[in-house]
Amino acid sequence: MESTPESINRLIEEFSRFPGIGRKTAQRMTFYLLNAQNNQAMDLAEAVINMKAKVQLCSECSGITEKDPCWICANPKRDHTSICIVEDAADIYSVEKTNAFQGVYHVLGGVLSPLDGIGPDDLHIDSLLERVKTASELIVATDASVEGDATVLYISKILDSQNIKMTRLARGLPVGGHLEYVDEATLTRSINERVELHFEV
Repeated sequence: MESTPESINRLIEEFSRFPGIGRKTAQRMTFYLLNAQNNQAMDLAEAVINMKAKVQLCSECSGITEKDPCWICANPKRDHTSICIVEDAADIYSVEKTNAFQGVYHVLGGVLSPLDGIGPDDLHIDSLLERVKTASELIVATDASVEGDATVLYISKILDSQNIKMTRLARGLPVGGHLEYVDEATLTRSINERVELHFEV
């Protein structure tokens, strides 16, 4: 039996790198593109190249944008004294879909995870410290995980001397769950019923 062509195997391997995509799904995606019209495959390739060329990090919130600053940070109607801290840029879109938050965001770029070699210097914490100087509230919207909790505790300790209110999303978020997978109704309730954080240092 003739082996699968190298070009097909390569695309299967590349699709397999995607989060949540196993080899069988990657194989189906590959053969779908193989059997699709040429222009569909070219449109996909062009879209990926175009995205990589144009998308950059916002210099203020570290979110993703094609124009710096991003449309949220540049919007004077947003409450710039209320900052929602999220792990990844994708979390911004999850919160925005609820229409429950009218402040601005700050993307950490991950969470503290010593086992994975991720420390404070690997996250956008220094830029957060600059932004809180003009903020009145920080809303922590990290995932409900051990790493997320550790990150919240670290941030709260370094901000302990500053007079700023810190709150966290309320009930409804499952422990270990990711923000981007939470339904809009649950996330809206969590934002509206957020609780103030109190830590004993």
